[in-house]
Amino acid sequence: MGFVFGILILIVGLLVAIGLHEIGHLAPAKRFGVKVPQYFIGFGPTLWSTRRGETEYGLKAIPLGGFVRMAGMYPARRDPAPALDRKGRITLVEEARAESRADLLPGEEHRDFASLSVPKKLTVMFGGPLMNWLLALVLLFVVFVGLGTGAATSRINSVTECVPEVGMSECAPDAEESPALAAGLRPGDRITSWNGVPVRDWTGLTEAIRTGPAAPLPVEVVRDGVEETLTVTPVLTPRPQIGDDGEPVLENGEPVLVQMPFVGVQPTFELVRQGPGEAVSAWWNATGATFGAVASIPVQLWNTVEGLINPGAEIEGGRSVVSVVGVGALAGEIGGAASAEYTLAMRAVDMLSLLASLNLALFVFNLIPLPPLDGGHIAGALVEGARRGIARLSGKPDPGPVDTAKLLPVAYVVVGFLLLMTVVLVWADIATPIL
Repeated sequence: MGFVFGILILIVGLLVAIGLHEIGHLAPAKRFGVKVPQYFIGFGPTLWSTRRGETEYGLKAIPLGGFVRMAGMYPARRDPAPALDRKGRITLVEEARAESRADLLPGEEHRDFASLSVPKKLTVMFGGPLMNWLLALVLLFVVFVGLGTGAATSRINSVTECVPEVGMSECAPDAEESPALAAGLRPGDRITSWNGVPVRDWTGLTEAIRTGPAAPLPVEVVRDGVEETLTVTPVLTPRPQIGDDGEPVLENGEPVLVQMPFVGVQPTFELVRQGPGEAVSAWWNATGATFGAVASIPVQLWNTVEGLINPGAEIEGGRSVVSVVGVGALAGEIGGAASAEYTLAMRAVDMLSLLASLNLALFVFNLIPLPPLDGGHIAGALVEGARRGIARLSGKPDPGPVDTAKLLPVAYVVVGFLLLMTVVLVWADIATPIL
């Protein structure tokens, strides 16, 4: 039941993201006087619709996208005679041009999208991706400021029974009892002070242990709401030296060992609220990472195909891109993975973080400067602005809007590639899931 609930939350979140994306196009288009006959969430058969003014609003059966149909997306031909192919038939480009302007009644020619100024075109087309970008920020604010992010705390999750040898995870028969066990530290204890140094989190605790002496030390803990003071005697043991990058320092391929105080406690991970600055920083960094992930799609797709052809083979770089099937599986796992350690709040954090990632993906992916994506129209508007600026500076006549209808063949190729990518990724998520 929880698995299905997780998928339902994902679907609702995706519908909200799509709806807001399309509102980002709809609102400025109407503000600038463009005629908007349709606003729909989803594709395929219509499930529900209603008309408000000149616009039909509705839901369609396949919740994998949406659209705002704006009249006159393509400019009218300067030559009134229709363009014909070699056989005397109207070309597909001209059919699309005529269809895009069919909603304009006599006297409404000025209400087409193509007649907008360059700044207004950019506002309309960038408005959709911008909504997803801002929605991701809102979701991360809820996570960081409202709920918190997972962090290692000074509350003990487990106590090691012995002082293990380097590279060993189990205790030898003659292993020495760990200082934590000998001192009576227990799971659930929250360490508040180590050798007189106040401790607030796991980082502070490990730093106090690392820089402290291997001698009897007073340790203050809170156990079942009561403060207690224990005496812990850390022992020096050889441990891998950790560099500034957080990785073990190597010498001739082997980790460098140093004598360090050892106690034998493991932390509990809890949700810790952060400030607005951390939320904005995470949003900005995640945006950059998403640009990198989208740029690597061709390589990731190649790796996916290679993995399908040679299952079990080690693919350099692996694959990290998934389809909606993989994302749905992850959402289902989040919804169904309830446990004492994985609380409802933690599941909410993971689900909201997943939705934030999806919105960042929608933001970045739609900025790809190829039709029919928003980035293709943005690129067309930028080229138009450059052409008009050059003509104005050189004293030449206004060249008019860029005829983006001529890019329809490119749009067909892009749509074909997206369909192929979807099929490959869905196949991979079913045959060789990575989640």
